[in-house]
Amino acid sequence: MFDFLRKMTRARYIFCRYLKQKMRRTKLAILGSGFIADIHIESYARFVPEAEVVAVYSRDLKKAEAFAAKHHIPQYYNDIDELLEKSGAEVVDICLPNFLHHPATMKAAAAGKHIIIEKPLAVTLEQADEMIEACKKANVKLMYAEELCFAPKYERVRHMVKEGAVGDIYMLKQGEKHNGPHSEWFYDKNLSGGGVLMDMGCHAIAWFRWMLNNAKAVSVYATMATVYHKGRTVCEDNSVVIIEFENGVIGVAENSWAKHGGMDDRAEVYGTGGVVYADLFMGNAAVSYSKNGYGYAMEKADTTIGWSFTIFEEVFNQGYPHELRHFIQCVQNDTTPLVTGEDGRAVLEIMYAAYASAAEGKKIYLPFHPKVDRPIDLWLNKK
Repeated sequence: MFDFLRKMTRARYIFCRYLKQKMRRTKLAILGSGFIADIHIESYARFVPEAEVVAVYSRDLKKAEAFAAKHHIPQYYNDIDELLEKSGAEVVDICLPNFLHHPATMKAAAAGKHIIIEKPLAVTLEQADEMIEACKKANVKLMYAEELCFAPKYERVRHMVKEGAVGDIYMLKQGEKHNGPHSEWFYDKNLSGGGVLMDMGCHAIAWFRWMLNNAKAVSVYATMATVYHKGRTVCEDNSVVIIEFENGVIGVAENSWAKHGGMDDRAEVYGTGGVVYADLFMGNAAVSYSKNGYGYAMEKADTTIGWSFTIFEEVFNQGYPHELRHFIQCVQNDTTPLVTGEDGRAVLEIMYAAYASAAEGKKIYLPFHPKVDRPIDLWLNKK
């Protein structure tokens, strides 16, 4: 029996390799070598056979080399222009700090590369407009990588809603919370443009729009504070944002860098005929107790000693493989991504309004496009 299973497993492996060799594969370069780049490369390697990662860029050449060696990527660079010229990549996946999104996109578009970019789209609305226009002018695709629009559990919720499971929606809630970002640069407002709202609140806003077929936001009310990381950053580490949409639905986004015990990511849908609660992680977790602790439990878990929730297929549950495969297929089939640069811009405008609302203590109505160097200035300059 075991010999039969071993032969079947071997046969499946050979068949998958055969498919990869015969399949049209799109050459791709990853810009970035940090936490999110690791997630993307795992997703491509395990779940996106249509993509072939041929190069990686990092500002630090040693980091680029180490990342390439770890993930068996043939080329590495610390010069974006050189990568764009020599790598042979058709697609660029931007996993860089926020302040580098605009220059990297402008270079990639000018070089004729299709672009998928991590959140937020840009630091300012002016940058966002320039990026969208540059991609249109170059006739390249620009996808805003919002994984919650592809997360399997949240997608099941969306389809339930479309089937009428909860009647007419009147309120959506979504929250993402943990004890702080993975990279130090995010604590610096000059590099990030803002705190937890720019880091995680953008997810909730994008998901609300996705659930409501991109309904327009008409007003925003927000409150925020720095409650845990005082002395480390002037950025907000806890925020609540209430968004009113044109169809009367209210969206409530709760985000925090001050929550201990690992990542918390959940959504709630309230309708006239029902309610849905969805926890992105806990339904795929093994409740564990360990006297001595063990390796990895889940993102941002401080310890595995005592009770913990051990996550299964974390990257898959978050929707990363699904969004990346979707974009590669869009490039191959010349179709428009489900989430675009324009969606990323709409999310950014709502975040502008949230910072202004938290500063002024009142609703901010959209459209809202003040000229600032970074969104958080709308809050910090009026505190």
